[in-house]
Amino acid sequence: MTGLQIVQIPVLSDNYVYLVHEPRDRLTGVVDPSLAEPVLETLDRQGWKLDYIINTHHHWDHTGGNVALKAETGAFIVGPQAEAQRIPLIDRALKEGERFRFGQAEAQILDIPGHTSGHIAYWFEPDDVLFCGDTLFSLGCGRLFEGTPAQMWNSLSKIRRLPDSTRVYCGHEYTEANGRFALTVEPENADLISMMARIRATRARGQPTVPSRLGDEKAANPFLRADKRELQAAIGMAGSDPVAVFARVRSQKDNFRG
Repeated sequence: MTGLQIVQIPVLSDNYVYLVHEPRDRLTGVVDPSLAEPVLETLDRQGWKLDYIINTHHHWDHTGGNVALKAETGAFIVGPQAEAQRIPLIDRALKEGERFRFGQAEAQILDIPGHTSGHIAYWFEPDDVLFCGDTLFSLGCGRLFEGTPAQMWNSLSKIRRLPDSTRVYCGHEYTEANGRFALTVEPENADLISMMARIRATRARGQPTVPSRLGDEKAANPFLRADKRELQAAIGMAGSDPVAVFARVRSQKDNFRG
């Protein structure tokens, strides 16, 4: 464990930007900066200097601060190889099988397409930290803007294989709304019911629900459970191909107005 320090910065209406500080070498990175100013203000407050900009995918609400932050700090920008042409001012393109060295810490790169065609995640294994952008949300997953159900199910299955103790730092505070939908899919899921009670209490206090624990997501998030017989039975697709089950649940969520 390298003792990564993570500061969560809420921006826009529901985005999260993350400052990540590696204390031994005193390096600081920012994950998915949609805006520059809140990042610069937080850096000043923490007394940190920005060394890296870390992008998971190309969407503007995850890269919109790249240009201004690089101009102000000279930070080195890393992002997905498959989207390198769409990442502003990228310096190094990363793909699965590579590692991103961050001082004394190191992230494994996972290719997780579906939400976008070249989305990646950064898994800092010793610290139990996963930055997964908009692929996996707490009790949800990203919309399929550029990928297929098969791609997204494969990406989520890859994340699901990580340890239960992994802390999931996703890109948005969607959890309570995701949970309301999840309860329409598996209303008898005791883990989901318990998790939603905690989430509602957390949001009532005005606190973030992110990061979540991957073990909890495995038990309660319907998008990680398309191959589970309980979920398949609940939506009338017992014994079906998990990709087809996932596609059905994703379609239901796309049309959910609860």
